Amino acid sequence: MAKIGRPRAEVVLTESERTELIRLTKRARVNRGVAFRARIVLGCADASDARVVRRLRTTKTTVAKWRGRFVERRLDGLYDEPRVGAPRTITDEAVEAVIVKTLETTPAGETHWSTRSMATAAGLSHSTIGRIWRTFRLQPHRVESFKLSPDPQLVDKIRDVVGLYTNPPTNAVVFSFDEKSQIQALERAQPVLPMDVGQPERRTHNYIRNGTLDLFAALNVATGEVIARCKAQHRAQDFVAFLREIEARVDPTLDIHVVLDNLSAHKAPPVQRWLVRHPRVQFHFTPTYASWLNLVERFFGLLTEKALTRGSHTSIVQLRAAILAYVDTHNQRDKPFKWVKTAEEILDSMRRFGLRVQQVHGQ
Repeated sequence: MAKIGRPRAEVVLTESERTELIRLTKRARVNRGVAFRARIVLGCADASDARVVRRLRTTKTTVAKWRGRFVERRLDGLYDEPRVGAPRTITDEAVEAVIVKTLETTPAGETHWSTRSMATAAGLSHSTIGRIWRTFRLQPHRVESFKLSPDPQLVDKIRDVVGLYTNPPTNAVVFSFDEKSQIQALERAQPVLPMDVGQPERRTHNYIRNGTLDLFAALNVATGEVIARCKAQHRAQDFVAFLREIEARVDPTLDIHVVLDNLSAHKAPPVQRWLVRHPRVQFHFTPTYASWLNLVERFFGLLTEKALTRGSHTSIVQLRAAILAYVDTHNQRDKPFKWVKTAEEILDSMRRFGLRVQQVHGQ
């Protein structure tokens, strides 16, 4: 029996419309709504509504709405219609002037603009400046650091390490290893006041130092399990002792691949002699100044955030106990980290960033 209902509006695209829709899908960081609608229309041109719903994880109503809007008004139908409200009082020229001044100038005697200093210079209110900055994602108050790796083997090392994460070799275990050195046992100068209703936890800004220790950690990339040991130092012989422990925890029939950084202790003669005697253990070094490529750094970040930053430790023994307790809790979760970027995506991103740095430096 034939179905009765409203006929489906067919989507037929011209070459120029398809090109424009594809361009709009790449603007997800600028206008996510329009990019999503463009994906719906592209999907409807090549597949049924049901497939588009499953692919984009949306509803039939949403797909039908934007398919119909496109058929009726073509590309103009993907944009929101003007809403009722007060007329604009800030012209496009004034907004452009604020953006240009923010990007290309600084206030006299200062390093960056604030909303109030820009409001004074532009003759607008500081709330208006704030809205303009938020709209165009301008954040003069923030600064981030970077370091481009000068490693001559940068490309090969990135492909090697990322390949171990995303496509590990058969009959082998991959570990991401690093040391977290000089962890301080910090005791707050006065007792910490616990959180209460309407009141966050409070603690003094000053503290008493009760010594330091080094943490050796090896993250099993496949399982997420962390092998951790606290040491007084991180010398070559301490590293070798930890390697012995890793090897003892792995089935003798499996090879061991270790991702690690370029610390001198990792390349010291005692380590090299140990590697010669244990050929199933292979090292894979990250590029210089590229510790972000070492997956165990993500574990260190969680350890610092959840167990160390807000802790108050009266001794090295107490600090060690807190670290190992967090490691045990982490291992019980049995949830590995997932590396999502391919080597080519990383290299392409670095290339674009390098070109931008070169362009700014050339100016």
